[in-house]
Parts: sequence; structure tokens; C-alpha cells
Amino acid sequence: MASCPKAIWNWRFQRVVFRTVQLLCFSVLILELMNQKEVSAWTYHYTNKSYSWNYSRTFCQKYYTDLVAIQNKNEIAYLNETVPYYSSYYWIGIRKIDNKWTWVGTKKTLTKEAENWADNEPNNKKNNQDCVEIYIKSPSAPGKWNDEPCWKKKRALCYRASCQDMSCSKQGECIETIGNYTCSCYPGFYGPECEYVRECGEFDLPQHVHMNCSHPHGNFSFNSQCSFHCTEGYILNGPRELECLASGIWTNSPPQCTAVQCPALKSPEQGSMSCFHSAKAFQHQSSCSFSCEEGFALVGPEVVQCTASGVWTAPTPVCKALQCQDLPTSNKVRVNCSHPFGDFRYQSTCSFTCDEGSFLVGASVLQCLDTGNWDAPFPECQAVTCAPLPNPQNGEKTCVQPLGGSSYKSTCWFTCHEGFSLSGPERLDCAPSGHWTGSPPTCEAIKCPELSAPEQGSLHCPDTHGEFIVGSICHFSCNKGLKLEGSNHVECTASGRWTAPPPACKVDTASALVPVVQCPPLIAPMQGTMSCQHHLRNFGLNTTCHFGCKAGFTLMGDRALRCRPSRQWTAVAPTCRAVKCSKLPITEPIVMNCSNPWGNFSYGSTCSFHCPEGQLLSGSERTACQENGQWSTTLPTCQAGPLTIQETLTYVGGAAACTTGLVTGSILLALLRRRCRQKDDGKSPLNPQSHLGTYGVFTNAAFDPSP
Repeated sequence: MASCPKAIWNWRFQRVVFRTVQLLCFSVLILELMNQKEVSAWTYHYTNKSYSWNYSRTFCQKYYTDLVAIQNKNEIAYLNETVPYYSSYYWIGIRKIDNKWTWVGTKKTLTKEAENWADNEPNNKKNNQDCVEIYIKSPSAPGKWNDEPCWKKKRALCYRASCQDMSCSKQGECIETIGNYTCSCYPGFYGPECEYVRECGEFDLPQHVHMNCSHPHGNFSFNSQCSFHCTEGYILNGPRELECLASGIWTNSPPQCTAVQCPALKSPEQGSMSCFHSAKAFQHQSSCSFSCEEGFALVGPEVVQCTASGVWTAPTPVCKALQCQDLPTSNKVRVNCSHPFGDFRYQSTCSFTCDEGSFLVGASVLQCLDTGNWDAPFPECQAVTCAPLPNPQNGEKTCVQPLGGSSYKSTCWFTCHEGFSLSGPERLDCAPSGHWTGSPPTCEAIKCPELSAPEQGSLHCPDTHGEFIVGSICHFSCNKGLKLEGSNHVECTASGRWTAPPPACKVDTASALVPVVQCPPLIAPMQGTMSCQHHLRNFGLNTTCHFGCKAGFTLMGDRALRCRPSRQWTAVAPTCRAVKCSKLPITEPIVMNCSNPWGNFSYGSTCSFHCPEGQLLSGSERTACQENGQWSTTLPTCQAGPLTIQETLTYVGGAAACTTGLVTGSILLALLRRRCRQKDDGKSPLNPQSHLGTYGVFTNAAFDPSP
């Protein structure tokens, strides 16, 4: 196919050959119906005839590559300058697809930055303007774009790509440029056309190593792969395969071949191992023998050998603890075991307990011995039984025994005959300990409240023997001149109540006046209290007085006195005596002085202690007898020896006298002579007779004989 270049000619030469070229171009256009402009390897082509957009693209794809795909503004300028003006203009490779302007060659959407539309375009005038023309040499918008209906006829503006099938040696990506192309080589290749391949180079194989390689791009070059194996009797130490990388470096260093060696063996737990090595430890022909400790048996071969393939003739044996007999199952016996070496094997320990209501007979703990036997027979659980309960006298017993006999969970109820009441629990249960939950009850005769003669009257109860039991009958009567109001006799019923309330004796107005009974007045005991309930008048008949003592004192006598018809109290008035503390055993050289307001060593007694000159009191210097009969402190002792400076300062601090006045030497000597008699007692260090605050030591003239 001939071509007619459209470059700028030298005007002088053009005058000579213009006519000749014009005729030649005309004949070429007629023959081939098209013209083209070439720029090195990348070329532009256009037709001399006009076609629709679809036909134009088919033409470009048939004879070239496609409708022109414009890459940048420079390319537009170049096309506008070199392609001739045509009134209908030229089709380019842009079309509206899915309502988006798209480069048909790359199927990429047109970006905003790449747009080169003429003013007010695209306007889709009269609709369906889905194809694009370029205004080549347009007077008003040179090189600009416009949307047009695809059926219109325009010249086709084609391009031929510079990249071919064999571009870049098929070992790189061909990238189009204006008038040329460049190669972006794939990893492992280099050169202008990616014609060279990276080489990793051969390597020296260690002894006993064998290699097989494949070289898709040349010996020991990119993508070469080598696999390795060892001579029989040796084992590969390192990578089994290597590959030449795109960087020209192997993926690793070649491996080494080392002599076959069996895995290291360990002594079995609870056993020992003894080995014989022909050369190096655990290499071919090494052998090891095994044994077990007491209580364990060997499971596996006694001897193993290392074979030429690097494996032992058998797995390492183990030492298994000897098995004791399984424990018998029982619904009653509960078992809790620990198995350090397996279920019911050597050194297994089992403890036994019984369900509630049973007790264990035999050893509570068994251990599996190294002989494979338990150290004692298996224990058993026997049911808990309680002793039979007797029937209460004058009563009945009813029992429920779910387990038979007087056994665990049995329950017994007790009732009494009429006239008797239950003394003790109404119900007893047989506990897991084998004992009843309480003592058997008794049936005691029901008694009615004690009766007293009515004031100015008398009471007669035959056959009661002083006990008002069921069936007892009592008769009442009044003194002469008084009249009985109420029932003259009562009977004790099974409910523990009298058939009627006690009667009273009232003055019979028809009779003479009867003198009133009155007992001598009572007073509260010293250190005690008295509370009286008077009848008729103060300390009259049936007046009752109750007595008590203050804390630290004990009542000596009856707590209650009642005025009798004989005008005498039922007992002598009680007294309150101070609680006694134990006598203090004083030993020399300690000196004790005591104050006893309520008797020697009684409640309220206080005793103070001090030591002779030259000795130090160790302990409290004072004690008091408390209301519970105990002394408030223990007895002190006397210790010989002078005070140290530390003790002196301690005393001074304890007595709250460590002030600036004690810094003088004379006062310190006085304190040493005193021996800290009142150390830490909380009293003031000032003389109680002093009003000037002079420093001294508090002393009690009644208890301290020293000056």
C-alpha cells in the first residue's frame, strides 16, 4: 500500500516536483481510497471517503489497530497540525456506553481531566448523539470535540499501535508512546527489549549431595529449579529444593548430607536405659537395653537397635505400674482414689466413706503395693442402729422404722396417760451417729397451782401429801366471824386447773369484828434492794417481798418472804455479802497496803505495792477486787539493780513528766531513788498539795511509809 506524506516541503524543491507529486498522490488515492500520516513506529491514518462511525471503526480495526485513542493534549495538537481539513471532520474512538463517554479501544471511561469538548458540547442535540468527532483545523474550535449521531458520515481517523506480539521479547510489558514504545521488563529480565535474563550462577555441591535441575530460561538463571538428594546412608540437612529468584539470588544455600542417625532415646519414666555405641551416639548399629524400678513392669522389647534407615527396630518401651485388683462395687461404700500411675496401679491410694446412716468397718485408706496387692482387705459399711427405747411409765411410745428395727431414720413419738404430762421431747430420731436425738421423756403427774389458805381462813387438803395432783380435793373455811365467798372446795382436773378459783373470807356484818393480821415491817438489806406486794395494808397477811443485791454482792437468804396468818414472815430477812476474791500471796521483799471497805479481799478492796529502797517494781503497782471475784491485775515483783538511763527516760515519759524541768541533775537523781513507783499509772506527776506546779512524784501517805 503506497503512502503520500504530508510533511512540510522545502518550498524551492516543491516548485520543481509539485505537479509530479500531485499526480502521483491522486493516483494513489484513487487506488487505495485513503491517506495516512506516520510518526515513527506509532502511525496515524485517515480515509478519503466518509463513513458512519461503526463502519469507520470496522475499517480501522481491519487495516490498522482501531479508531484513534487520544492520550494527551500534545497528541491533539499534532493531529490538528498534520491531518488535512475536511468539512465533515473525522470520527475518533469515543462513544457513549451506558450513558458514559468511553474510549472504545481501552474500554476506559473518559476522565474530566482528559475531556476536550468544544464550548457547550456535548449537547446531545436532537438526541442519540452518541459518537464523537474531532474538529481538525476548525476555524472556530481547532482540535475540539463534538457529539454527533453515529449514522452520520465522516472520515475515519485511525491509528496503528507500535507494540507487536514479539515486542519486548515477550518478557516485558510493551508501553505505547508518541511515535514509539518502551518495555517494562517482567521480574528476572532486563535490556531494552527485555532480551536478557538474570543468572544466579552455579554452586559447589557438598560431598554426598546429588542434584537435578530444570532451566526454563537458561542454565542456573531466573526460574531455574534444583532438587537435591543424598547418597544412600546419608540424610539431607537443609532445603530439598532451590529456585533462582528474579533478583539473581538462590532461595537458599545448598543442603548438606549427614550420616543417618537414629532419634535420641530417653530412659523410660520409672526405669533406666543402658546403651552401646559403635561410633557416634545413636548411629547405625547402636543398641540400648531397658529395665524398670520396683512396682513397674517393662512393656515392649528389652533391647532396641538403630537400623541403616535411621529408625530403631522398635519403639522405646515404657515402664507401667503393676495393677492391683479392681475395687468391688458397693451401693453403700463411697470411694475416692488418687492414681499417680494409672487406675488401681502401684501407689494408687483409695479412701473410703459410708453414706449417711452407715459406718465403716475396716481400714479407711488402702494403698496398692509394689507386689500388685492392696495393703489391707476392702472395708464394708454397716447400717447405723440406735438402742431400743423403753416405754415411758404412765405413757405410750409409737415408732416408725423405715429401715427395720431401731435403725437409722427411725422416729418415735411419746404420749402420756390421762393425768400425766410429758417431761422431755415429744419426738426422738435415730441420728447418723447411732444415738437418739435426745433422752427418752418421762410422764409426770399433772399438778395444779399451789393453793394457799384465804386471808383470815384455813385450807384442808387430805391425801395430797403436799402435791396438788389430778384428783386432789381441797376444802376452805373462814375464821370465826368471817363468811366464805366462793366454792368451799375445789378439785384438780386433768387439765392442771382447779374446778373453781380460790374463795375469799369476808367480814360477816352479823358477827363481831375480827382483828387484822400484820407482820413486822421489813427494810432493804445494805447494798441490796427490796420490792413488796402488799395485801389489805402494808406488810399485811400474804404480803410478798422480793430481795436482790447490787453488783459485787451476793444474797444470803431467801429471795422472797411472805407474811403468814401467824403474823410471822416465812423466813428471816436476807442480807447482801460482798463477793470474795482470792487472798493475795505476798512474798518478800514486796510491800502491800490494802483498803477493805466490805471485808478483807472482798469486792471493792484495793491493794497497792512498792519495793524497798534500791529495788524496782516490775508490774502494776495497784490491783482491785472486781465484781466477778477476780483481781484486776496480776501480782508484781521486785527486781534489784539501778535504773538505766533508758529506764529513767521511759519512766519520765510514762509519768508525763518529761518537760524542761527534768533536765536538771538533782531531779534525775530524785527520780532514780523513787524507782519509778508510779510509772504509767496515768496520774498527775504534781504533788496534790502543791498549787505552784512544782515537779515531784505523787504519793499516798496512807499506803507509802517512805518520806
